[in-house]
Amino acid sequence: MITTNETKMNGFLLMGFSENHNLQLLQACLFFVMYLLALTSNFIIITITTLDEHLQSPMYYFLKQLSLLDLSFISVTVPQSLGNSLTGNGYISYAQCMLQVFFFTSLAWAEVAILTVMSYDRYVAICFPLHYELIMDARRCNSAATAVWVSGGITGTLYIAVMCSITFCRAKVIHHFFCDVPQIVKLSCSNDYLAVIGVDIVLSMAALLCFSSIALSYFHIFSTVLRIPSTEGQSKVFSTCLPHLFVVSFFLSTSMCEYFKPTSDSPTAFDLFLSIFYTVIPPTLNPVIYSLRNEAMKRAIQKLMLDREFTDK
Repeated sequence: MITTNETKMNGFLLMGFSENHNLQLLQACLFFVMYLLALTSNFIIITITTLDEHLQSPMYYFLKQLSLLDLSFISVTVPQSLGNSLTGNGYISYAQCMLQVFFFTSLAWAEVAILTVMSYDRYVAICFPLHYELIMDARRCNSAATAVWVSGGITGTLYIAVMCSITFCRAKVIHHFFCDVPQIVKLSCSNDYLAVIGVDIVLSMAALLCFSSIALSYFHIFSTVLRIPSTEGQSKVFSTCLPHLFVVSFFLSTSMCEYFKPTSDSPTAFDLFLSIFYTVIPPTLNPVIYSLRNEAMKRAIQKLMLDREFTDK
């Protein structure tokens, strides 16, 4: 039941997945395991792509950027949710909530941008191998990475600008495990939320443009690979690129579905689980799909783990 105190409080009340404390603890355990996996795998990738001199090509440079983004992205929502579940207190201040919105939207867009850049990198590597080093030189790679992070910051700033203009007249109860934009917007009592929808539409069009660019890159990659006489080479490229395309499609489709579906005062379990598919699962699976299946990365990890043994001998 909504109380007057919940309407007048300065912050918000995150309801999470359930009011049952045992279920909250179960959710906390599951989130902790996934968070630990994401932290460990992404940290390993960042470490080996920094230290191993054989992993200094543009592809591994962008993989490191992706891991940095994944590490940051999952850290925006999961630690707060873990604390709320373990303490049984879902209160989050207004400033904390807005910061969460800023970093979440910034990093979410940066993920889309880096995946677009990575698909272009693979396109150049496979379709123009003789010109690869010339096209993807250090200056262009650094400029692309800077553009990824800057565009993310601009996205977060746009959302904060429109979110801070919203006035609330309903109980500040968010039926979610973090401050997600659609859940906050539905607490608005005036038409000032239309600015948020405007930002959503603009960014969705940009995201569709990025996805079209990714799909076009992989179309050219597949067209080039099909002309390769070696079936082994074809299967290797397809086994690498198809999971990449699936991950991008999955991330964009679930997030856009959440942001554009009609909001409900009584969210279902499906709504909450849908949000997990674009907040928690991608940073956990990306290291496996993009990096740890790579033979060069596997050798680098083995070398890093056995380095002490080799040194002793």
